[in-house]
Amino acid sequence: MAEFDAYMPDNPELVSGMRNLGHRRPTEIQELVFADIRDGGDVLIQAPTGTGKTLAYLCPLFARYREAMGENKVIVLTPTHELAIQVAKQVRALAEKSGLRYHAAVIVGDVQIGRQVEALKGKPEFIVGTAGRILELIEKRKIAAYLVRTVVLDEGDRLFDEHHRESTHAVIKKCLRDRQLVVASASISAKAKEELAQWTDHAKLVAAAGGQGLPANIKHWYVVVPEEREKIEMLRGTTGAIRTKRAMIFINRNYDIEQAAEKLRHHHYTVDSLYGKRTKEERRDAMQAFRSGKVKYLIASDMAARGLQIDDVDTVFHLSIPEDPADYLHRAGRCGRAGRVGRNLAIVTEREVRKLHAYEKALGIHFSRKYYEDGKLLDKPVKTEKQSET
Repeated sequence: MAEFDAYMPDNPELVSGMRNLGHRRPTEIQELVFADIRDGGDVLIQAPTGTGKTLAYLCPLFARYREAMGENKVIVLTPTHELAIQVAKQVRALAEKSGLRYHAAVIVGDVQIGRQVEALKGKPEFIVGTAGRILELIEKRKIAAYLVRTVVLDEGDRLFDEHHRESTHAVIKKCLRDRQLVVASASISAKAKEELAQWTDHAKLVAAAGGQGLPANIKHWYVVVPEEREKIEMLRGTTGAIRTKRAMIFINRNYDIEQAAEKLRHHHYTVDSLYGKRTKEERRDAMQAFRSGKVKYLIASDMAARGLQIDDVDTVFHLSIPEDPADYLHRAGRCGRAGRVGRNLAIVTEREVRKLHAYEKALGIHFSRKYYEDGKLLDKPVKTEKQSET
């Protein structure tokens, strides 16, 4: 793979910035999309989680707008507050390490709108946030949509689901007809492509190796419990067997997340939770506690945790199984980032095993069955074998 200066020789500041951020060379997707995005093309970025998709679109956009600082040039739409904050941090970090004076404003709901209006007075080049609040500020003429030249849809497939579809379309419609459209996601569904077809008929699909899948360094295991109510006890056992350093636990329903957190705290686990019912401040504090190592386990719903980048998560536990294979893909990608080994353990009942087989077909992965016995996670049920011998 080429060095940074091989594909962006006219941008020595960006080359230096990426190296200062600790990146020795570009990932495959970063190299593949740079020229197309820099030159203003509509691009659909599809690459496995942990392959640097955010920097894949930020670098060429930094290169594209070097002569137009001090104007609202890019809107980045995200499905969650947490992802918006994460993207804005990447903008600021790349700007600082490159010595370029780019600015980012985070515009999300459930926050005092006055503060966001003040932030917009500084004319940030990058406006990052959720579609509903960004649309509101466009309509109040606090965001100059006529100046915006690029709209980025980060986690693009999620932005066209039933919760975000209407506001996503509305924001795109407010911007210029000839604006650039960049979509980034680990998975791009047929439905999302249909929605995108309303806004572009010439977008270039650029997929990294693995396409809509997961890197080989991420392992997929499952254990079977007789009943749903035994999943928490199995979780307690397997966390010790695997010896996790930092782990995420996915559960579908808010009530079940609250119950699981309460039970784990009772057994002296350091745990926090991330789901839609919590306030923005509570979610922010949970993320800070998890990133800093104050808590070892983060229990999350799919919607709240979509797109989060936490580099040293080594294990993901699934106490609930999502209906959509794409949701499993995004969950699983929370571990094993930057080439590290990652482990996914699904704790399922016998009737849920068929869903795992469906994931295998849809995502091109393989689940290995494990057996928990005497504090260990085994490939074979030792006790059963001994019993059959006697």
